[in-house]
Amino acid sequence: MVNWNRVWVVGTTCLIGFISYSSQIFLIWPWYGREVSVDLLKLLIPFNLLVCMVWWNYRLCVITEPGSVPTGWRPNLDGSEHVEVKRSSSAPRYCKMCDHFKPPRAHHCRTCNACVLKLDHHCPWIANCVGYFNHAHFIRFLLWVDIATSYHLLMVCSKVMDIIRNPFDEPSLSELLFMVFNFAACVPVWLCVGMFSLYHLWLVSGNTTTIERWEKDKVSTMVRRGKIKEIKYPYNIGTLANLKAVLGPNPLLWLWPQTQSGTGLSYPVNADDTAAQYSWPPRDPIKDFANRGQPQLDGDPFVYGGDGLNPVLMKNHTRVRRRKYVPPWENAVNSDDEVAEATGSERSSSSPEPYLSDYDSDDVPLAYHASQSMRVRRGSEGWEVRPAPGWSEGSASWTHDVENGRANPWERPGRYRVYDDDN
Repeated sequence: MVNWNRVWVVGTTCLIGFISYSSQIFLIWPWYGREVSVDLLKLLIPFNLLVCMVWWNYRLCVITEPGSVPTGWRPNLDGSEHVEVKRSSSAPRYCKMCDHFKPPRAHHCRTCNACVLKLDHHCPWIANCVGYFNHAHFIRFLLWVDIATSYHLLMVCSKVMDIIRNPFDEPSLSELLFMVFNFAACVPVWLCVGMFSLYHLWLVSGNTTTIERWEKDKVSTMVRRGKIKEIKYPYNIGTLANLKAVLGPNPLLWLWPQTQSGTGLSYPVNADDTAAQYSWPPRDPIKDFANRGQPQLDGDPFVYGGDGLNPVLMKNHTRVRRRKYVPPWENAVNSDDEVAEATGSERSSSSPEPYLSDYDSDDVPLAYHASQSMRVRRGSEGWEVRPAPGWSEGSASWTHDVENGRANPWERPGRYRVYDDDN
């Protein structure tokens, strides 16, 4: 089975190594005549120092534990550090997957299958979560990558400008290829990591993680739609204090790797609204109301006495379906008695129920000769008898009854009757 964590780390290492050393070996070294000089050292020593800082901070991002919940940790409800309790529903936060309480700002990472203190996100490039104890290393790594790639682009662009100023000094094929490869590898990293680092610096200035940024967006949407009242983010304690809380107390050492102080189990909150930490993030009241569901009944409304379905809920034609059914293609009837026998009815009508079909009447014979063949069809409300197809103008039909002064079938008395449910 492929270990994708190692694949990501090895791929990132190869990318950093290619950008860092291919430009020095195949571009800068031939450019300076393949001889060590003061100008060469002035150019490459600062660049290699930047590369060392990139390697150092990347290593710290990979090997530093982001922070896990101590075994047996419980929120201190009676102590003075009330910030340890972050309530969303009048109860301390609890992780069902890890089976323990969650400190404030802690979240469960499905990739690592563990709760991480102050989880920002899971980064595949470092094969690790960005949490409380390695968040500063991650920010420094991004900033050092920005500085190193900027320096790298300046070196390669200087090489290109020198080729343009000296058109007669043509570069070799390997130099041209590595110039193209370095631009293709470095420019996307410079753009993507640059925008990513600016985004994370903006988050750190507000003492916000990536997950909490999503929560703030949801809260803003609910406030804009009028679902909840406006609530302040409780962990924003000022821009300078927010930066110090992540990068360290001394601004001069913000870019220097250092160990994160604190436990990650409690955080200072805004003094203007200390109670906001107990209700952050606020929940959507409409979704909570919808998820409550309907109260459970003791019995099933579709069960009648535990023996079967409630007869009130049975459809009208259920009893009809229970009768003996003879498909028309298996048996043809030619008289009222046969119809009654086929349908299980004692009536001489074509219908087994006490309502009449379009061609039936109480005291008037059917509007066609009994000698003609008839077919029985089972309709949605019962049985129906119709003459066989092939009527002719000379045969008896309902038009013959009209000519003899009889009423139309739909105008005869007793045409419509009320369905008797007890029958």
